[in-house]
Amino acid sequence: MRAFVTGATGWIGSAVVDELVSAGHQVIGLARSGQAEQALAAKGVRVVRGDLDDPASLRRGAAQADAVIHMANKHDWGNPAESDRSERAAVRTLGDALAGSGRPFVVAAPLSGLVEGRPATEDDVSPAVGPDSDRGGSENLALDYVAQGVRTVITRFAPSVHGRGDWGFVNFLTAAARKQGVSGYVGDGSTAWSAVHRDDAARIVRLGMEHAAAGARLHVVAEEAVTTKAIAEAIGRSLGLPVDSVPPQDSGAHFGFVGGFFASTMTASSDATRQLLSWEPTGPSLLADIEAGAYTT
Repeated sequence: MRAFVTGATGWIGSAVVDELVSAGHQVIGLARSGQAEQALAAKGVRVVRGDLDDPASLRRGAAQADAVIHMANKHDWGNPAESDRSERAAVRTLGDALAGSGRPFVVAAPLSGLVEGRPATEDDVSPAVGPDSDRGGSENLALDYVAQGVRTVITRFAPSVHGRGDWGFVNFLTAAARKQGVSGYVGDGSTAWSAVHRDDAARIVRLGMEHAAAGARLHVVAEEAVTTKAIAEAIGRSLGLPVDSVPPQDSGAHFGFVGGFFASTMTASSDATRQLLSWEPTGPSLLADIEAGAYTT
């Protein structure tokens, strides 16, 4: 299968490209710079130059492909409205390009904000609807294309997709610990995150493209719940720093933008995903990765 991948040089997207290539698929990668183009070409990937704000490049990539895997997102924490606008526009462009084709459209989505008080399941419908909602309501927008003959598959990612080289949330927590001289957790540290190793995440994306039915929601989750206190303790051990509670009202000053996420429980089950795809994680756990130096060396 020939797959067009957005975010092909990103943290998750680059692992997806490697997984696809190793499984014998051909890959077309979206590249917004010469450096990204060179990195993809070195992997034998065909390149389409462009970005999320260049709809013509998205259409070119989709036109050449048997499947589209949309992993890119601006993640502009200083201007989330712009990230949401861009995400919705990109999903609409790609969905329109695939309409009536029956081709797979694998779309990345977050687990946050789905439910409160329990782990989310694959049956939970995202409450984000419309352009003014989180990520521009892109999950539900992508699923709307099922009725237009697109095999949309939603991949909901754990808040920590971890591994050596990760520049996501745990990287920011580690940077905050270095800056503050203490590895903190918010309040009593009982809030929890789901987690998955990057390689395990990439395998779910590939399996979803190959096998999941139209309208499927997949949970890219290996560990259902790791407490934020345990995460802080592992970071503290890896850096040789003390560990202490940070009052909720001080979390923004201590952690920066990631403080709000660290104070929130974002957990989900992946039982249905495992059964559907015959998938089981094989990578190390989040705490094992942290203590092995994935974020400090």
